[in-house]
Amino acid sequence: MQGRAGISLLSALLTGAFCAVFAIVLNVLLPTMSVAFLLASAGTSGFLGSLFAQTVMRNRK
Repeated sequence: MQGRAGISLLSALLTGAFCAVFAIVLNVLLPTMSVAFLLASAGTSGFLGSLFAQTVMRNRK
């Protein structure tokens, strides 16, 4: 990973990890959801959402 692409990917992975931890907290509070579904949806949405936001912001400059 080099340059801006590496920073963007790292930021997206960190966002995905944060969302996965958040999903675990939600699972404790709302135990009716499956853990796998919560982790997958939160991690994926965080990762893709971060990439989308970075792309939009980069194109606005």
